[in-house]
Amino acid sequence: MKTKDNVFSNLDITVTFDPCTCIHSDHCAKELSSVFQDSVIPWIDLEGAPTKKIIQQVKKCPSGALQFHYNKEGKKVA
Repeated sequence: MKTKDNVFSNLDITVTFDPCTCIHSDHCAKELSSVFQDSVIPWIDLEGAPTKKIIQQVKKCPSGALQFHYNKEGKKVA
């Protein structure tokens, strides 16, 4: 079954989640639970932590189900 990616944005970045790729390792929820919450909908709250911490956590996703991109071309978050 094909599902649509979930898309979440703040001023700096957009994070996408592909549930078909996720291996449900819970890395994101355990390590940054203020952003990745498995008990509420929507389960990703990009206002829950600084953008830099969110990017660091997304880069740790073991399956690649979480991805991000910068909203403004050329902009890097310090």
